[in-house]
Amino acid sequence: MKLMRLGEPGSERPAVRLDDGRVIDVSSVVADYDAAFLGGDGIEALRERLAKDTGDFPSVDLGRVRVGAPVVRPGHIIAIGLNYADHAKEAGMEIPSEPIIFSKAPSSVCGPNDTVLIPRASEKTDWEVELGVIIGATARYLADEAAAMAHVAGYCVINDVSERSFQLERSGQWMKGKSAETFCPMGPWLVTRDEVPEPQNLALKLSVSGQAMQDGRTDTMIFGVAHLVWYLSQFMVLEPGDAISTGTPPGVGAGQKPPRFLRPGDVMELEVEGLGQQRQEVAQA
Repeated sequence: MKLMRLGEPGSERPAVRLDDGRVIDVSSVVADYDAAFLGGDGIEALRERLAKDTGDFPSVDLGRVRVGAPVVRPGHIIAIGLNYADHAKEAGMEIPSEPIIFSKAPSSVCGPNDTVLIPRASEKTDWEVELGVIIGATARYLADEAAAMAHVAGYCVINDVSERSFQLERSGQWMKGKSAETFCPMGPWLVTRDEVPEPQNLALKLSVSGQAMQDGRTDTMIFGVAHLVWYLSQFMVLEPGDAISTGTPPGVGAGQKPPRFLRPGDVMELEVEGLGQQRQEVAQA
């Protein structure tokens, strides 16, 4: 299934995009796509309900409603740095022997087509198209990678917007450059795990104002989804609704020659194969 949340910030209603392209409002049977829904039997119960009949759910015209992030604000957003060897090379950094992890503030989450705001004093706001993983079951000290995938609810597109001077030149941890408001567009859908049998075989693309910047595939990730879920569970408890942003392929602004960063009026367009598209206009905070 493709799960969506529609409406103004703070008032989103759960919806489903059907295989025929229609979008239906399912708020009559689902309160929201939150930790309780994802960690319980919410996905399976909704699937069974829709298999009976979809005709009694109202259709939604996406041209007349805002698309929000596909899950309620995650309790934790864990991001993975330098997880594509060619991106590590363009950044002038060594390929990591273990995953590099950092956090993005939950307040950075926004909808897939919301305006991205360049922070005050920023000169180096950058883009990163990424495969997002949404946790669907509590994971702690998983035994191995084989146990990991049962703890995944599904996948979505994430733009890991980054302010490079805050991240790399202002001392301290990367979180500082990753957490400004609107720095984590998510969606448009949460695609459930059963519809993405091989997350390590997806294309990722991003353009800025019509110029292609990133074009990669998840099969070049250093650490795949199963490894990341297992690995993170050795250091923290992953809870339903948590998000993992799994790293970006080469082509970020900091890697251009000369570097090229976002400016007000730019438009980012990005997609991950099978997971939908995002479009964000850029403005000054």
